[in-house]
Amino acid sequence: MSFTALQALWPAPENVRTCITTRRGGCSQGQWKGFNLGDHVGDDPAHVAANRAELQRSLGCQPAWLNQVHGIDVVQAEPARVLEADAAWTDQPGIACTVMTADCLPVLICNRAGTRVAAAHAGWRGLLAGVLEQTVAAFDDAPEELMVWLGPAIGPQAFEVGPEVYDAFRQQDPRTTDAFVPSQREAHYLADIYHLARLRLGARGLDQLYGAEHCTVNDPTQFFSYRREGQTGRFASMIWLEHRSD
Repeated sequence: MSFTALQALWPAPENVRTCITTRRGGCSQGQWKGFNLGDHVGDDPAHVAANRAELQRSLGCQPAWLNQVHGIDVVQAEPARVLEADAAWTDQPGIACTVMTADCLPVLICNRAGTRVAAAHAGWRGLLAGVLEQTVAAFDDAPEELMVWLGPAIGPQAFEVGPEVYDAFRQQDPRTTDAFVPSQREAHYLADIYHLARLRLGARGLDQLYGAEHCTVNDPTQFFSYRREGQTGRFASMIWLEHRSD
């Protein structure tokens, strides 16, 4: 069994490694066909276990899985336990901070020193509540020492939201109005989750922001999409430190 994966394109230190899986490969079938890593979406547990085992074998690191709840809790990554949180950090080589998504925004963060990394799961609820700010707070570094990669998420032409989402963001920060445009449906909007994330990070002084190049909804050959398919699989975005040779 094999699988296809992407890497973050950013000027991170050499010992910072990333992997963004796609749905290509794997042994899952039916609605989850491909390299599904989600064990909470109705797929055959044996298929999920086989896909996860192949992932760990191929990468040579230990994924730290999370039970994601669209919250703002950030934990230190622990491969031996599945913690309830929506972001994780580590300063230990060989442990991969891992988030699973199928339209929500995966965010990978590292410091320029290559001594700490983090991954966050940011749907609109998490963004609004402050999951990215909480993840940034897990670093002791100044904002200019951090870099961020925004992974595959629902694109601005596909992310239709109701007025309650628009109002919630606008009331919290009027600048977010620019991240919404009216859709063809009355009182609904097309939201740019990438722009919303940039605004949140920029407000904390982070300006080394990369990625934001995909739309999970419009790329069915590479990505699972809950908005497109309903019951479907999950792909993983991972970041870890390698042992330094010096």
